[in-house]
Amino acid sequence: MKVTVDQEKCVGSGQCVLTAESVFDQRDEDGLVVLLNATPPAKLADDVRHAAEMCPAAAITVED
Repeated sequence: MKVTVDQEKCVGSGQCVLTAESVFDQRDEDGLVVLLNATPPAKLADDVRHAAEMCPAAAITVED
């Protein structure tokens, strides 16, 4: 699994952080997404996919 984020699309809702906090974080200054792990372990796959689905800006891409 490979995860990418488009910070220019991000609206800073924080849904990804709430769903997969070991993969995503938010910058303090503007709330935009920070990708902590572009290749998360398989045990986090469902959480990462759910985070991508929940993102209101469609800023997260997941490739298997």
